[in-house]
Amino acid sequence: MSEIIATSTFSERTTAAVNDPELRKNFRGAMDFLIDKRKGVFDDEDELQHLRRLGNRIRSRALSKLPTLLEQLERNLIANGIQVHWADTAEEANRVIHSLMATHNARKVVKGKSMVSEEVEMNHYLEARDIDCIESDMGEYIIQLDNEKPSHIIMPAIHKSAKDVAQLFEQHIPGTEYNEDVDFLIQTGRKALRKVFYEADVGVSGVNFAVAETGTLCLVENEGNGRMSTTVPDVHIAITGIEKVVELLEDVPPLLSLLTRSATGQAITTYFNMISSPRKEGEQDGPREVHLVLLDNGRSQAYADTDLRDTLNCIRCGACINHCPVYTRVGGHAYGTVYPGPIGKIISPHLLGLEETRDLPGASSLCGACGEVCPVKIPIPDILLRLRQESVHRPTATHPGLKGQGAKYSRWENALWSTWATIYGRPMLYSVFTRLATTFGRLMPRRITPWGQARTLPQPATKSLHQLVKERQAS
Repeated sequence: MSEIIATSTFSERTTAAVNDPELRKNFRGAMDFLIDKRKGVFDDEDELQHLRRLGNRIRSRALSKLPTLLEQLERNLIANGIQVHWADTAEEANRVIHSLMATHNARKVVKGKSMVSEEVEMNHYLEARDIDCIESDMGEYIIQLDNEKPSHIIMPAIHKSAKDVAQLFEQHIPGTEYNEDVDFLIQTGRKALRKVFYEADVGVSGVNFAVAETGTLCLVENEGNGRMSTTVPDVHIAITGIEKVVELLEDVPPLLSLLTRSATGQAITTYFNMISSPRKEGEQDGPREVHLVLLDNGRSQAYADTDLRDTLNCIRCGACINHCPVYTRVGGHAYGTVYPGPIGKIISPHLLGLEETRDLPGASSLCGACGEVCPVKIPIPDILLRLRQESVHRPTATHPGLKGQGAKYSRWENALWSTWATIYGRPMLYSVFTRLATTFGRLMPRRITPWGQARTLPQPATKSLHQLVKERQAS
């Protein structure tokens, strides 16, 4: 795995991943397990399709009113006693969070699972300013010990085997003996994290849904670390993308059902947290301050384009990743971005620009599995095709395009396709071209190196199709 992370180009990372048999075995087994689990909880096809249509309507309705809902969310959060901060970029989000921690002289932070905090690389930002940020999600904690990034948006350490985790715990947790028993490893990790919750000055979390109607932050989890991170420390800072807002409280149950069943094959998660205010008078627990950081970081670019806006419907369930044949073979780190798989291919170009993600839209077989399983019906294959077009076409005055548009533009390729379009659009030219191609095609060698080392060119048929059919009927 270290080889995959160390290499710089997409081609090098995917080559390293494909040549790692242990990695491919781990991912194949994990994806098959998750696919089967999802099938088990969506055994009624009619119910599934009804829920998908409902989920799509809820998310699309929220996006159609996004500016208004964000203002409503802010008003209700402030009325509830939650302080709201806006950040246009990852750098600005980190500055806001660090400023809040500096106000409280915080030196230790405990963080529940949050992909947005990974997106802005908050841990590294705080570490450079002498603030320790400890991951409390077990998967995130494991990869933090190994100085890695998540390889999956739901299960960050899915690429790790029990042997890998046993070695990490033996090396990094004092007094821990090597033991591959999964229950032992889980208990060891929980024991190591337990006192971190009480020592932390600030707790950080993500947000699954932010309800504009009530000013409520919803967190979905299985381990309880999110609840501990948001209730034990005196200060709770939540960070989320601006697209996570939903209009009504009644919109949450259908989305929650789609999220949990699509992500891990569970009917419901162990914990569902709803945070609407800091600790009130007479309450025994909860933070005394709650802050929400609303992050843009390229999301407005996707929102401004009606064809790409559906990207923001994502509820981060990971179903598209689990069913993607490309992801299954190369894993998450090969993508080189925080969000891997199909969802990463369509959202990362907005966050990082097409210069940094030029290879991602093309890293797809376009089999359509991602679109078929998406619980909110995001047309991922269509968006991938659009991004492929944007990556090879330069922006114009009438079509300024995306950040980094034209990153894969090639004069030779453009000239080739222009020539082909000219030939294909004129019957006489096309007729002459095909005759020349047929004539000169006979001059090609029968064996071509290196392709021809293992294969030979197909030979022309010596008999017509009609003759072959007659012979077969006679026999």
